[in-house]
Parts: sequence; structure tokens; C-alpha cells
Amino acid sequence: MLRTPKGGAGSGTARTGEPLLSIGAVLARLRDEFPGISISKIRFLEAEGLVEPDRTPSGYRKFSPGDVERLARVLRMQRDHYLPLKVIREQLDALGRGEHVQLPGPQRGPLSAVPEAEPGVPTAARIGRDELLAAAGVGESLLDEWESYGLITPLPDGGYDAGAVTVARLVSDLGRFGLEPRHLRVMKAAAEREAGLVEQVVSPLRRHRNPQTRAHAEATTQELAALSTRLHAALFRTALGVGPD
Repeated sequence: MLRTPKGGAGSGTARTGEPLLSIGAVLARLRDEFPGISISKIRFLEAEGLVEPDRTPSGYRKFSPGDVERLARVLRMQRDHYLPLKVIREQLDALGRGEHVQLPGPQRGPLSAVPEAEPGVPTAARIGRDELLAAAGVGESLLDEWESYGLITPLPDGGYDAGAVTVARLVSDLGRFGLEPRHLRVMKAAAEREAGLVEQVVSPLRRHRNPQTRAHAEATTQELAALSTRLHAALFRTALGVGPD
């Protein structure tokens, strides 16, 4: 269902009396602070639920001043704090509830936020073997098998990236359906190929002499990862002949 502008059906103004903006006008307002912003980026953030502009009866997006400020806040969190969209969404939700939140790293404004961790999932950048076994609910022999097939790779010091917990749980869940580690190597190979494509895009940004451009590389990586994941899921479900979730 299309929504009419917040100021009233067909009014074209926000509740504050300020006119609502087209997506092109929003782009012009944000471009001074965020030179890399694009219409596709704004649409992507809308698709991810980070901003919800109004729609005219004919379907055109109309953004209020609050929508524009929310977009700017999302972009600052990406640029200045390198946060993934899921974390940004949780922080904005907390702010909307009036909660005080704490952002990691340097800040440019009064905002702050750290989302609550998923119960039982370590949040540190590195976890130990015992922590991984406990979080995934598996034994030593099973973890050894996953490692032998390259599904999980320990760090040089013997620890693991915290993301290994998610991988371990998913591999374990798939195993209940009879999918063994040797079957899952094709998924790992596909993921590595997709990561290689993303790396081709962001590598020039990471090597740039401008610190802001290098910082933008992380936000770009997050966005490309999210888009690639969504495309992979859509193609996979299409290949299986099943509809969307």
C-alpha cells in the first residue's frame, strides 16, 4: 500500500510545514558531506529499512527533513565508525526509544551506541577454541573435521574470528539434514569467488591516499556484501523453485 505524505493526503509538506523532498533533492543535500552518495545508495538504505520515505499516490518517494537527517546519521555511522547496517538499525531503534547509546571509536557528534549481543555468541574480534566449541555446541572431533574441509579456519595464534560461531552453527544445522562437510565445500568456494568480486571493487578505495576514501571502503564493503547476499539468496531460491520468505 502506498503511503501519502505525513502532512496529509497530497499535501506535499511535512508536519513541520517544510516541503517534502524528492530523492534527487535529498541527494543534492547530502552530497556536500557525502560525495560518494548516489540514488541507488539511498534506495538500498530504504530497502534495508533504515529510512522510510513517504510515497505519493503515483509512487514517487518524498522525504521529510527528519528522513534526510536520519539518512545523514546512517551515513556518518558507516563512514566514521565502520558499522554494519544491522548494528546501525539497532542503534537507531534504541535512539528512537530515547535510550542513550555508545558508539565505538571516534565520534563527530553526541551519538553513542553498542547493541546487545546475541545470547551465547561471543562478540570479541577473536575467540578461543573452547569458546567456539561451547557457542556452537559441538565436540572437538567435529570441529577438526570442519577445519579439514576449510569450512572454519583458525587464526595463526590458534584462536578464531568471532564469525566462526555463525559458520559453525550453520554447518551443524545443515548436518542434521545429511549435508556433510565435503558437500559444503562448494558453498565455501562460491563465497570465496563472490568475495573476490567485492575485493576488486573496494581494493582501489583501500589503497587511496585520502583517509576518508579509505574509511569509505569499509562502508562500501558492507553494502556490497549485503547486496551480494540478497542476490545469492534470491537466485538460490529461484533455482529451487521456492518463493521469497
